[in-house]
Amino acid sequence: MMNRFEGPGAREARIRYLDGDFQVTSPGAFVRCAVTGESIPLDELKYWSVARQEAYINAAASLKREMDANPELSRRRT
Repeated sequence: MMNRFEGPGAREARIRYLDGDFQVTSPGAFVRCAVTGESIPLDELKYWSVARQEAYINAAASLKREMDANPELSRRRT
């Protein structure tokens, strides 16, 4: 639980996810993973979806969301 005296840096940031970059639209220290709900410090944010405007904690969470959103991907054969 967040203490109200932790200051503005303890808030969740609002982000606009771009190709290869992101833009902070509302200041904060972290965003939440769309799959796990875990906090991701902005300086550790590496995975996101521009199309869905979501952040992911790691590559596995990103892949899970992509597979859930596009089930036909799991049926593809190489």
